[in-house]
Amino acid sequence: MKILHFSDTHLGYNDLDILDENNINQREADFYDAFTQVVNQIIKIKPDFIIHTGDLFHRSSPSNRAITFALEQFKIIDNLDIPFILIAGNHSTPRTNLSSPILKIFENFKNVYASYSQEYKKIEFDDVVFHTLPHMNDDSIALDQIELCESSIDTRKKNIMMMHCTVGAWYLMNEYGEWVYPSDKEYIFEKMDYVALGHWHGFGAVSIKGTKEKYENVFYSGSLERTSLNDKRNEKGFVVLDIEDDLLNTLHVEYKQINIRPIRVKEIDCSDYEQSIQNIDSSDTLNAIVDVKLTNLSSLQSIDIQNSSIKELFPDAMSVNIKREFKNSSSDSKVEDIEALSLEEYFLEHIQDDSKKEEYDRLKNKVQELFSLYEESTNDTN
Repeated sequence: MKILHFSDTHLGYNDLDILDENNINQREADFYDAFTQVVNQIIKIKPDFIIHTGDLFHRSSPSNRAITFALEQFKIIDNLDIPFILIAGNHSTPRTNLSSPILKIFENFKNVYASYSQEYKKIEFDDVVFHTLPHMNDDSIALDQIELCESSIDTRKKNIMMMHCTVGAWYLMNEYGEWVYPSDKEYIFEKMDYVALGHWHGFGAVSIKGTKEKYENVFYSGSLERTSLNDKRNEKGFVVLDIEDDLLNTLHVEYKQINIRPIRVKEIDCSDYEQSIQNIDSSDTLNAIVDVKLTNLSSLQSIDIQNSSIKELFPDAMSVNIKREFKNSSSDSKVEDIEALSLEEYFLEHIQDDSKKEEYDRLKNKVQELFSLYEESTNDTN
């Protein structure tokens, strides 16, 4: 039995305010391209089943374009006569009962089986049972649904568990409404042939509770694209698993990469700005997202260094994101932004850069006295 597992496609996500040749947000188009690549692989691989473990859409009320794209792709998959089982994730689940779940739009596809009602749903075939646990807003009902799942295991068939949640603290995404699977119920995993997870955006087997060992049958497939520039992964893709029909139901898990827009991280050390600029390598930034960090930056330098001059270093990049990490002259600590400096601190840093130590010490006391008088007069006025 061959099963293709993918997840967290976040259709409709957009960012960076850059349009492609069709006047579509370029990052939104990247997500559509990633999904299309997987559909093309489905056609090529021809698995026995397809499973998607949540966050098909980025929002519970996606745009018309995102819905139209999804329907077109699902029609292609549906025509392959391959059962496609998908569950709702936290991004695709309404936060109130007043909204209709978006996954209902797929109910009229003959080969699509959607689980979105915030409760356990058993989807059964001749030789396999899919135990689906979609995202649940209410943790108090989740335990009952997990126990219902456990009681529905059919030892005569293969059992596949599907969830969109955090399993273990390592996989927390720190998102609103995140569902954390109870650790005392992890023993259920051993009763399953495979546990397919969504929510965490990286591929990998899940660690066994309280140990450094990994479950051999519990996997996050990861997302197909990045929903944050904090995600530096250049490897995204899906899982193809083979379950051999032997006494042990031997499992083989293979990760297949797709092509995504690369992200390149560059650093410019402002303590030796000119030399650091000369050492910058932009040869790998064609059509990439470039994340540039200016380090050891003084507030005075920050005024002189324009974002436009940094972006000119990477003419072939799709987008250049610039972060400024300021040094604090009075200590080794860093501050994230010039706005974190008070006017007094900014002025002191300015005179420290241009004065000898003795002169700076003399001026420092005078400056602090003047600012103190200014604050007092301001408070009296208010």
